[in-house]
Order: sequence, then C-alpha cells, then structure tokens
Amino acid sequence: MSRTIKRGSSPPARRPAPNRRRVQKASLGDRLLARMPIGEETLRKAVTWTVLGGVGIATVFVANLLGVPQAIGAGIAEAAGRAGLRVEQVDITGLKRMDRETVYAIALEDQSSRAMLRVDLERVRNRLLDYGWIADAYVARRLPDRLVIHITEREPAAIWQDKGQLTLIDAEGRLLAPVAASRMPDLPLVIGPGANQQEPGYQALLAAAPALRPRIRAATWVGNRRWDLTFTTGETLALPQDGAPQALIKFAQMDGADPLLGKGWLRFDLRDPARMYARRAGQDKQQVADDGRNDPPADAAAATNNVIGDNDRTIEARAGEALRSGEA
Repeated sequence: MSRTIKRGSSPPARRPAPNRRRVQKASLGDRLLARMPIGEETLRKAVTWTVLGGVGIATVFVANLLGVPQAIGAGIAEAAGRAGLRVEQVDITGLKRMDRETVYAIALEDQSSRAMLRVDLERVRNRLLDYGWIADAYVARRLPDRLVIHITEREPAAIWQDKGQLTLIDAEGRLLAPVAASRMPDLPLVIGPGANQQEPGYQALLAAAPALRPRIRAATWVGNRRWDLTFTTGETLALPQDGAPQALIKFAQMDGADPLLGKGWLRFDLRDPARMYARRAGQDKQQVADDGRNDPPADAAAATNNVIGDNDRTIEARAGEALRSGEA
C-alpha cells in the first residue's frame, strides 16, 4: 500500500526591496539659480566675460602707466587721418567783433597733426577762453573732416584810458582789445591807473542817476579812491570817496530843479557832504545852495580850507588835455 506524502506549499518568493535613493536637498545657490530668468549656460558665459573684463581692465591700467595706449592711439589716429578723418574745415559761429582768422589760429595753434582723432577738444576750448573777447566756447567734431566752434563774446561796457592807451573793457573790467582814438565806440570813458578794475562800481554809480548818464563824457579815477566825472558840456564834478551814488543823485536833483550844466561853470565839488562848491573861469570857488543858486563868496579861510589839492588838479588837467586832444 502506497503512502502519499503531502508536501506543504512552498513559501512565496520574496520580492526584492525597491532601491530607494536619498534625495539631496537643493542648496540656496541652486534654488536662486533656478529662479533666475536666464539659463545656466548663459550665466556661465556672463561670469566668464566678467572675469576676462576685469583682467583686461587691469592690463589696460598697467599699460597706461607704461605709456603704451598713447603710442597705439596715436598710430590709429594717424591711420584714420590718412583714410580721410582729417581736419579740412573749421566752422566758426557767434562772432560779432572778433576776427575769424584769430579764432582759427587759436583753435589750431600747436597742433602737431590735423588728424581729427588727435584734436584735443578741451585743450582747444581752454585756449579760446584765455582770449579776452571770449566768454564761452563750444568745440566739437563733425566727422569726417569738420571742426565746429561756437563763440560767445563778451560785451564791451566802457573804454579805459591809461598812459595814452585806449582799451575796451567789459562790465567786470576785463580787458577786451585795444581801440584807436579814431574808431572809439559810443561808450563811457574811464581814465587813470586801476580805473578798469573799478568798472563794476562805476556802472553802479551811473545807474544811480540814469538821467545824467548820457551827459557824462568821461570819468577819472582819482588817487585810487574816488571819481571825477566830466560832462559833455565840459564841466567836472568831484565826487566824495564815500557816498558817491548819493552825491550824484543830489547833483541830478539840483540840475533838474535849476540847470547847472552848460551855464558856464567849470567845476562842481561835492566832496564836502554838507555843501557843494562851484567855480567859473577866472573866479574862486563859490558855494552853491541846494536849489542851485549862488551863495555869497566864502571867506578867505573857507576858501583856503576847500581848495582843490595839487594831485586833483594834475589829474584833472591831464584828463582835460586828453579830451581836448581827441585821445579820449
């Protein structure tokens, strides 16, 4: 009798456990890179060019210390000049009184080359500003062959006479240009050493009494302290060192109330703040009242105390001689 042996079912085969890899956490730099709107490759190129640029700048800096760029730049500029980038024409605008050839000569003075790229615009402008007439200057290139210059001139405000020389000056006393006696413009004349430096104050003095301005022919700066005014009718008005505008206003009021100019007087003296003295030809000084009428002649002591000093007489005579001779 056979015997049956039961075998138990084989245990189920074990499935291999899945290979779980640990996910590494992204770094802060990676997360920032992922958020950037450019790709990683583009960023790498940018960093590379930045590094190369820094190295290039350092190289140029060292070469500049050794003078290498100047030589290379000069060579390139000269080559460009031979190719057509060369100053062939200078356009000058804004001139009223200056000579065009003068500006042209100043602009191209000391230029070792006419190559356009070698023209130092700032140097040209500074040379122009050193010239008396020029208040401002604009200098630019117009490729391929044109240099453009625009000039702003100063305005002459008076003529300065010193040691027989006549010079145009502006309202600040800057010397502009010599002028011949035969070609003098219709401008106030200031006479004497240092009178040009007093031009701003003189303009303020004239502004105090505008009614007298067209009647003033010349002004003499006396003793580096005060003005003598000469009128077109020939009289001289001596103003005080202090309070000259107020004294001129007072004289204008007196002349307006009862005309003093053109009445035969030679000189008016307002240096004494309390009174005015006037003198006719061949007469001593006479005190003039505020209404323009003559007071009785002052006594001898008063006349002695109020005589004109020798220095004033000398300067007055020189100014008168200059006016009569036609120099002023």
